[in-house]
Amino acid sequence: MSTPPSNGAWTIDDAGSLYNIGRWGAGYFGINPGGRVEVRPRQESGAAVDILSVVAEARQRGLRYPMLLRFQDIVRHRVEAINGSFGEAIDRHGYSGRYRGVFPVKVNQLREVVEEIIDAGRPFDFGLEVGSRAELYAALALLDEPGSLIICNGFKDEPFIRGALMGTQLGKQVVLVIEKLEELPAILRLARATGVEPLIGMRLKLLSRSAGKWADSSGEDAKFGLSTSELVAATELLRREGLAHCFKLLHFHIGSQVPDILTIKTAVQEGARFYAKLRKLDFPLDYLDVGGGLAVDYDGSRAAFESSTNYTLREYTDDVVATIGEVCDAEEVPHPTIVSESGRAIVAHHSVLVVEAFGAIGKSLKPRLQYGDDEHVLVHQLLKIRRNFNRGNNQLAAYHKAQKCKQDAHDMFTLGVLELDAKAKVETLYWEICAKVRAHYQERDHVPEEVSQLEDSMGDQYVCNFSVFQSLQDHWALDQLFPIMPLARLDEEPTRDATLVDITCDSDGAVKQYIDLEDARDTLPLHPLRKNGKGMERYPLGIFLTGAYQDIMGDMHNLFGSVHEVHVFLDPDEPSGYYVEEIIPGNTVVESLNTVQYDEKQLKRWMKQQVDTAIKADRLKPSEGMRLLDAYDRGLRDYTYLNFS
Repeated sequence: MSTPPSNGAWTIDDAGSLYNIGRWGAGYFGINPGGRVEVRPRQESGAAVDILSVVAEARQRGLRYPMLLRFQDIVRHRVEAINGSFGEAIDRHGYSGRYRGVFPVKVNQLREVVEEIIDAGRPFDFGLEVGSRAELYAALALLDEPGSLIICNGFKDEPFIRGALMGTQLGKQVVLVIEKLEELPAILRLARATGVEPLIGMRLKLLSRSAGKWADSSGEDAKFGLSTSELVAATELLRREGLAHCFKLLHFHIGSQVPDILTIKTAVQEGARFYAKLRKLDFPLDYLDVGGGLAVDYDGSRAAFESSTNYTLREYTDDVVATIGEVCDAEEVPHPTIVSESGRAIVAHHSVLVVEAFGAIGKSLKPRLQYGDDEHVLVHQLLKIRRNFNRGNNQLAAYHKAQKCKQDAHDMFTLGVLELDAKAKVETLYWEICAKVRAHYQERDHVPEEVSQLEDSMGDQYVCNFSVFQSLQDHWALDQLFPIMPLARLDEEPTRDATLVDITCDSDGAVKQYIDLEDARDTLPLHPLRKNGKGMERYPLGIFLTGAYQDIMGDMHNLFGSVHEVHVFLDPDEPSGYYVEEIIPGNTVVESLNTVQYDEKQLKRWMKQQVDTAIKADRLKPSEGMRLLDAYDRGLRDYTYLNFS
């Protein structure tokens, strides 16, 4: 993501190239002529929405940064795109089966999101995948049509199994997928007790393995699934019980965010072979579930990199359909109904986290100091290096001399022979020389490695009003990359390199890597923060593709709770082309405290006791004490994040 060289006036095309929005944006995001980021929830077939206009409307309704914008039409468009692509692949390859996808609820369990997926998927008989009893109970209530498909993965206890059988009684197709052999006898026992024949699925441990961050979820050592010998044992048990006809689905999963299409083709071929062999043993399998893994191109590189993908949706669906069809034709067995569990690919794009940068910490932001004739010898040396920097031909040697001066100053200060003001001047001059070194090499073809490292160390820190632990857990825990860019001023050239730090009191509360076409980079090109009459102007940033997992996995670090949510829908009858359908306020202070067992009434009692004691001791007047308690009560009901409005 290195800044493109300026051959003239900066344009929004330069900004699009710099932030790579045309690639990771997947047709949903772009830059409008005013230099602001816009979203097209239906791609080219619908209206464009200026993201900051939505933010402005939310602020008029009393919301503050940070806030999460949900463009629900993107969810609908993704459901239609995946189902449509499978349908087209089936037609192209003469496949005689059909496609019935399911959405894995764990990827985003929020009711509004799941409801939108169900509604968009209704024409395609799109279902849900669940991995816990709570998710199952939600799915049973939300999928209200007979024949609705629910895939039950994960380990299962008796109440989970009873819930699934309840759905079967209601006419839904609730498939209990066997993750370990011990689950099958329990399912058969409860089925006999309730008089309900179960729909049985079995999950395989394939030899095929994925790559990337989630590779360990596949292969022979995977947490879930049956080995070949366990699969044979399970099928023999079904035959002995006279329930071979209940075996309806074969399942495998090689991991989330699979970046390489060859991995997918290999796994599908292996899974299809298992399906064909079981069909030839007269098990009436209807479904082959290829699991999840359809990747999202987070960095736009379109490569087999863990934050990208080297295939398109069409290539994915073509390869899945064609591979299964070829294996089945060779084995002379019927083509199964294909099930996939794409979650990330459905919801990642729809959610944008909007934060504001409100301050900068930087080596190059130090004030210039005044220097006299009686400065310390190290200061004089650095002044000479700075003065003569552009006169010589060996700027790298000048940099090395400056490094030596800085190290000598550190050693002398530690020994007590250098005063504080001299140390401050040495460090200030050193960073000024570093800025000259960086500028000298900026336009050159070859940059020494130590200068490249210097560029990263000189980057500013932009302080942003949000919590990485609450809103970007995958970045903190797994180094997942997310596209980040300014939402405005994109018609201006960004001249700062920065990292984003949050407002938590934890050094890990920072975004430490940023997308790049070739590799992740350590800094992000941003614009300088500007001052206005009220202090520092707010600088809004968008963190994109956060709709998968981040919404539900947030941590309560420092008790920064959930952020405000704004749900946006397109509507051609609206003057702006959209409307805000719902606003969900983020956590207040007292709501966050409640999650860790603090009781509001008890907190107020403790505060009142302290105020009463202070009044009796004449530290407070009664009127001051009452105002203090009122302020405490108002503070409990305020948003947990910083208030700059």
